[in-house]
Amino acid sequence: MTLARKSPIKPGKGFQRKPGSPFSSFASPKQRIARTAMKKRAARKPTVAEGSKYLAACRGEECYLRVPGVCCSIGWSHPSVVPCHSNQARHGKSAGRKADNEFSLPGCTPCHQWLDQNRVGTPKQVKFDVWDAGFELWLPVRERKMGLAEVECVI
Repeated sequence: MTLARKSPIKPGKGFQRKPGSPFSSFASPKQRIARTAMKKRAARKPTVAEGSKYLAACRGEECYLRVPGVCCSIGWSHPSVVPCHSNQARHGKSAGRKADNEFSLPGCTPCHQWLDQNRVGTPKQVKFDVWDAGFELWLPVRERKMGLAEVECVI
């Protein structure tokens, strides 16, 4: 048995709420668009200039990852030193997203490859521990270099 329409569909304005409907109090489409725009405006993203100052601090520095058996520039500046970002979710890392520039430290190319590419099968926790130890060493140096640390006066 098939259902057949007895009268043709009347041309209209599409779906509309009836005046007495319990759903008639919903916001209009224009109001919903305005509210969405206000929500989007509230979240402030860091500017390129704010993030690049952390990356610029890494230039000309030695490797702070210092992975045993991998590092090629312990104790001296190396031309292959690049900013190495954290791979930890607590620093803003997620699928398809790099951690914030605030959580970066200078590392030579071999150490950076060891950190980001799991060719040797090192457990993640070991990599996290190496990165955290390097970041502890780098943080006071970066603060002094960027002028954020207070200078102690000895009398």
